[in-house]
Amino acid sequence: MTDAAPQHTATTSAPSGVAAVGAARTSAALAGAALVFAGQAALLAGTVAGKNVAYQHLAPWSTPAGAWPRWALAVFGAQALLVLLTVRAWRPLAARAIASLGVVRTLLVAALVLGTAAALSRSPVATLTESGTAALLQLLQLCTVAATLASAPAAWLARVETRAHALLVHPRTVPVAAIATAVVAALLATFAYQQHPHVPDEIAYLFQARLLATGTIWAPQPPVPEAFPVPFTLELNGRWFSAMPSGWPFLLTLGVMAGVPWLINPLLGALNVVLVARTVRVWYKDTRLATLAALLLAVSPWHLFLAMSFMSHTLSLTLALVATLVLARSFDDDAPWRLLLAGACIGLVAFNRPLEGAAVALLLGFWCLLREPGRLRLVPTVWLALGSMLTGALVPLYNRLLTGSPTTFPVMLYFDRIYGAGSNALGFGPDRGFDWRGLDPLPGHGAVDVVINTLLNTFQVNTELLGWSVGSLLLTWVLLVGRARTRRDTALLASLIVLVAVQHLYWFSGGPDFGARYWFLAIVPLVALSARALLASGSMLLPGAALLTISTLVVFVPWRAADKYHHYRGMRPDVRALMADTTYQGGVLLLRGRAHPDLGSAEVYDDLRFASSAPLVAWDRDPTVRRQLARVFGTRRFWIVDGPSLTGDGYRVVAGPYAALDLLAGRVAPDASASSDLLLPDAPP
Repeated sequence: MTDAAPQHTATTSAPSGVAAVGAARTSAALAGAALVFAGQAALLAGTVAGKNVAYQHLAPWSTPAGAWPRWALAVFGAQALLVLLTVRAWRPLAARAIASLGVVRTLLVAALVLGTAAALSRSPVATLTESGTAALLQLLQLCTVAATLASAPAAWLARVETRAHALLVHPRTVPVAAIATAVVAALLATFAYQQHPHVPDEIAYLFQARLLATGTIWAPQPPVPEAFPVPFTLELNGRWFSAMPSGWPFLLTLGVMAGVPWLINPLLGALNVVLVARTVRVWYKDTRLATLAALLLAVSPWHLFLAMSFMSHTLSLTLALVATLVLARSFDDDAPWRLLLAGACIGLVAFNRPLEGAAVALLLGFWCLLREPGRLRLVPTVWLALGSMLTGALVPLYNRLLTGSPTTFPVMLYFDRIYGAGSNALGFGPDRGFDWRGLDPLPGHGAVDVVINTLLNTFQVNTELLGWSVGSLLLTWVLLVGRARTRRDTALLASLIVLVAVQHLYWFSGGPDFGARYWFLAIVPLVALSARALLASGSMLLPGAALLTISTLVVFVPWRAADKYHHYRGMRPDVRALMADTTYQGGVLLLRGRAHPDLGSAEVYDDLRFASSAPLVAWDRDPTVRRQLARVFGTRRFWIVDGPSLTGDGYRVVAGPYAALDLLAGRVAPDASASSDLLLPDAPP
């Protein structure tokens, strides 16, 4: 009996020890997962983005309290502690990763990460300091993910891996992801964007769509043009029309007629998820890879926020993907009708965004011509070119209808008038570009501008492609310099270079609106290459990618929606309620403030023919314009309204109603002066 007690103690202590180790690993994994989310929140807390037109930057450590809150620094400290405490667990993973790449390739990846970790500043020292800080913080996030995975019980990781692989082969995964994309983009369009355009391009697109919905491509010139300066619109030969390419407005017209123009892009975003899955499957002949690429597109903040907007880029992606799939299908039989259809889609891309149309034509044209090694497929390529010419002919036709010349683009005429002849033309030279400070740092367009634009846009892709706190391009860099790259990967990388290189014919980078929007077609090779890197690097990366993606959806996307796009550029939709108020029916709301954003938010609701009884919003630009409005709309009543640039909030009626004779005689309240007599803020949105 005396020997039994020690034996019993030994047999029970081992299981309890194993349980204690398992509990410790579980606790460490849960703590690590929480710190992954908290770490991304801490990074964003120290990121200065805001609602103005500017590239985001990390706040410097020397900034007064508030830029980097103490809780964020505490999170970084907790992450560092976790990484140190679990170093024995995650160090073998790091060693294997470095060994698989090699020291030189690992250093090259590190250099690429450093070069894309932060946006350029005017000071090289500031750029290097911020890039180094951002790269170190991204490394800390990566180590936190590694510590979390290394600490997690093996059964957990095996379960995640099993479910991930089951998800990638399930036939409903892509349709569900597409539906989720439409729902999320529609929710963002409703609650963040408030179903209201925020960028001047969007105002012009919606302007033209509203015209097309009435069955015309132009409206009569406004009676007082100075009071209705809609951005990117032209007044020519008594006609008033949008200067922007009209491929997108033609489709947007359907939304205008249905009363839901904000819903068109979310639906296109959902369609693009399905099209990307099919395109990647055609290219790689791998269903799992295709599904994973589609899932990455579905959760991409870059894709979601453009699908939320009124911009034209989502349609270009749809048309380019349809063209690619139809062309791929034509390889089975070289049916002329398929080649014509593929070409027609290429021409529609050009009608929507001409430079993107050129890039798609180059890629698909060479793919059709050179698909069979040692043989030029001339006849199919001719059919493809004919198809593109059929719809591409819409461009010169539309130009002639609006400007009188098939070679004069409305958008070029618009910028020639404002900034000088040739300022917005393609190509290089000292006369290219405008004085858009902060967005176009150097005059003209040359090799240095190409480098600057590349670095700015690559940083934005690294931020918004996947929204990962470790950098969205990390997987692409690893695949680019690693040993696992295949010929198909290399071909995709080449297509990526072509899509980017063509955009460098234009002087402007695209700015910070919606990420690297001029590079948006590159999202297809980027998500495909990211998916390839995930599947090629072992099963451990899938749980890590899932963790980072969940963090993107619950931390990055809400932050970006609230921090940037809610009332972005000072644009607010509350003028809709003012115009719907029956008090102001048949009247004119004289809006004081800036043309943009104050008038810009209202212009999308004005009657473009000035014939209905709905209230009109006109810019109370100066006393002369006010008197002109009183003469033209002499039978209406007038109210004075202050815009957000004056109130700092919404729109506010400050005086009225007045009869036209009161305005002409100057019988108004002492504080009801026109905009030119007011002191406006120094820094408009």
